[in-house]
Amino acid sequence: MADYPDFEDAGFLRQHIADILAFYEPHAFDPAGGFFHYFRDDGSIYDKDTRHLVSSARFVFNYANAFMYTGTPHYRDWAAHGFAYLVSHHRCDDGHYIWQRNGSTIEDSRAMAYGHAFVMLAATTASRLDIAGASDMIAEIWDFMETYFYEPEHGAYADERDAHLAVLSAYRGQNANMHSVEALLAAYQTTGMPRYLDRASAIAHKFTVELTANTDGQIWEHYDTNWQHDWTFNIDKPDDLFKPWGYQPGHQVEWAKLILQLDHHRPADWHLPVARHLFDTAMQKGWDNECGGLVYGYAPDGSFADAQKYFWVQAEAISAA
Repeated sequence: MADYPDFEDAGFLRQHIADILAFYEPHAFDPAGGFFHYFRDDGSIYDKDTRHLVSSARFVFNYANAFMYTGTPHYRDWAAHGFAYLVSHHRCDDGHYIWQRNGSTIEDSRAMAYGHAFVMLAATTASRLDIAGASDMIAEIWDFMETYFYEPEHGAYADERDAHLAVLSAYRGQNANMHSVEALLAAYQTTGMPRYLDRASAIAHKFTVELTANTDGQIWEHYDTNWQHDWTFNIDKPDDLFKPWGYQPGHQVEWAKLILQLDHHRPADWHLPVARHLFDTAMQKGWDNECGGLVYGYAPDGSFADAQKYFWVQAEAISAA
């Protein structure tokens, strides 16, 4: 039987954080701007040019948190370095942030609500370090998403627009809204402005209570323009990285975590029962009894739609627990 470390031991967790930072330390920083995104197991870089908006934003978030956790001065410098890259290489003149670039070539210039949520999250952590421009960016992303994504008649964010911001996709999804709640909670924690907490609370209730009334409290991923469940979208792509078909245990537990964070700021009677139900259901229906771990997705009939194991799913379950 494998000899696992004690995952509840504070010393192990501190060392694990240090080990993760040490893995990236000699490889990630790109002096020309931002960070490299693609690494082999030995840390060597196999793609120096591709930059994805989510990863660019997460590097800012990670190194800002690394500085707040360790106090190591250059982590603040690296967070500022990554923040500057977001502005100089992802931001367009119209205020939207492109999805992906390869060196000087823009490969995907769509405006994605999902990506902008991560930009807001990066801005909130950078703002806590007083990085220039970060506080203004929080409000700028709020205004942009309010103009181009938020649908007040439905109380939720739409998903994507074309590069010219003229065409709004017919697709609607929970994923962008979930990460928007994550960013909004962080924005409230950073700024103290009630509008961020108000919006986070309203969206959380919509997706975990209102839209789950007919799904036994489980959150479906995909919807049409009227926010009705779309049961067939990507039915042949249960392994899609951003829009997989099926119920996602990782998203159920992530929502549970977010509801508990929401409850910390503004307690409500529905929070704990819903969070418990989401977590328990994900563990019951998504756990692989043979091999261990939470699977990527399961179908409405309870069968595994994608039995592969993804790191982030397990990480979100640990965080929620």
